Amino acid sequence: MSYPASIRESLTKVEASRNSRLGVAYPRMTPEERQTILNEYHPDYITEAFRQLRIGPNKGDRTPMELADALEASPIVNPMDLNLDEYHSSCDVLIIGGGGAGTSAALLAHANGADVLITTKLRLGDANTMMAQGGIQAADKENDSPATHYLDVIGGGSFTNDPALVEALVMDAPVVISWLESLGVMFDKEPDGTMRTIHGGGTSRKRMHAARDYTGAEIMRVLRDEVRSNIGDTPPTIRVWEFRPVVELLLDEEGRIAGAVLKDLDIGKLMVVKTKSVVIATGGSGRLHYQKFPTTNHYGATGDGLVLAYRIGAKLAFIDTMQYHPTGCAYPEQILGQLVTEKVRGLGAQVCNVDGEQFVYPLETRDVESAAFIRECSSKGKGVITPTGQPCVWLDSPMIDLIHGPGTIAKELPAMVRQYKRFDIDMIREPILVYPTLHYQNGGIFIHPDGGTDVPGLYVAGEAAGGIHGRNRLMGNSLLDICVFGRRAGIAAATYSSDVRPGKPTLDHLDPWIQARKQAGISEGAPSPVILPDYTVREETIPASS
Repeated sequence: MSYPASIRESLTKVEASRNSRLGVAYPRMTPEERQTILNEYHPDYITEAFRQLRIGPNKGDRTPMELADALEASPIVNPMDLNLDEYHSSCDVLIIGGGGAGTSAALLAHANGADVLITTKLRLGDANTMMAQGGIQAADKENDSPATHYLDVIGGGSFTNDPALVEALVMDAPVVISWLESLGVMFDKEPDGTMRTIHGGGTSRKRMHAARDYTGAEIMRVLRDEVRSNIGDTPPTIRVWEFRPVVELLLDEEGRIAGAVLKDLDIGKLMVVKTKSVVIATGGSGRLHYQKFPTTNHYGATGDGLVLAYRIGAKLAFIDTMQYHPTGCAYPEQILGQLVTEKVRGLGAQVCNVDGEQFVYPLETRDVESAAFIRECSSKGKGVITPTGQPCVWLDSPMIDLIHGPGTIAKELPAMVRQYKRFDIDMIREPILVYPTLHYQNGGIFIHPDGGTDVPGLYVAGEAAGGIHGRNRLMGNSLLDICVFGRRAGIAAATYSSDVRPGKPTLDHLDPWIQARKQAGISEGAPSPVILPDYTVREETIPASS
């Protein structure tokens, strides 16, 4: 499937303008220009797509309608149908989620003497971590420092980030890189063995460490193997349960974590686990498809952790802001929304409109870059339109080899090259079509620097946490934060569990929740957590045969 005739005229214009664009730096926006374009075009600023929460700790706060519905929903569990005295297992630390944050937490909790159980909705490693391509940031070069990294993170987050969380992120970063390498992660290196680093959007130094364009998969490979190698029969150990998502948390009479209710997806049975602490590492919520955007997220990313924590009284932070990655696949339709790593732009690919004109500096922060794409396709009317009506712009990938020499794309972006070759598109010689895709949950559960929350025994790590990135995350800081706060949460949960003796697990928090829904006049909607997205084509939506 090469490009259809309807867009080949535009492709020719991009190719014709390439030499004139080579070596020409498009000007960066001023702070005032950035804020203006965000206000006018970024999805976070579309008022009618949001509403205020009517119940819970964040009552009155604004959030996307889809997330509001999930947070305010009725529980899946009926307390009358469950005997909490009949539990199926127990542990010191229960980790919900088997991605990079969950496995990092498990390894450090285990290393600190805890008996660990990982329970995950899909398979161990089925997570957004696997699909993170571009790299992981860390200030470990002579021309860089954690202080400079800190300033980049704060600036990228529009100066709204929690300073203590950013400090933890950047100070732990060099340690995390060393830790990952010691476990076996094969980062890209120069011939002399030093780490190779590149720029990402919004960074003032080259601090992006990568493993070609499958960095997340490489990190997940190593963390998953490390977890598997620590599975044993004698506590402390790490156990793994797959296809068993948590559908409700349990508290004791003092409001401390005391257990969880799981659902076995194979047989549909509810299970009870007693635990001294919980680490929520459930990832993001892209599969709720805010404002009907396609998403880069894996199949299970439905915001479960936010729902579970919110219902037991945990405060959420920055739940009115999502990250739309500017370069999601726009053609062919079979891969609509899949990630085109920022590394493509980091290596020199430029962004062009239907007339082959460069219209934005390619490494603006992701929110600004996305807003520029949307403006070009909407009010300026200079987007490319695919045969199915999808607006998009060109990402001129062949420029990479012109800048760095033949073979660079094949060497640096092998997974991306293979992805497009499946559809007879050669990104080494032809530009690719992109448009913003729902990528990351900037906000989440409010945490302290150790990953703890205001609910005793509840810890959070990874994309489910809020406050680290403020209103916008920079490339490479997600793979970093899952390791930094996964490690911190694992240590803190193990330490807490060594001292606490929770009381009897209860579902007493559900009665006031149900009453709050009634008082707010909420009766509609499906229960939550969502668990898996529903892509069923309903009978009433299928057109009658002619």
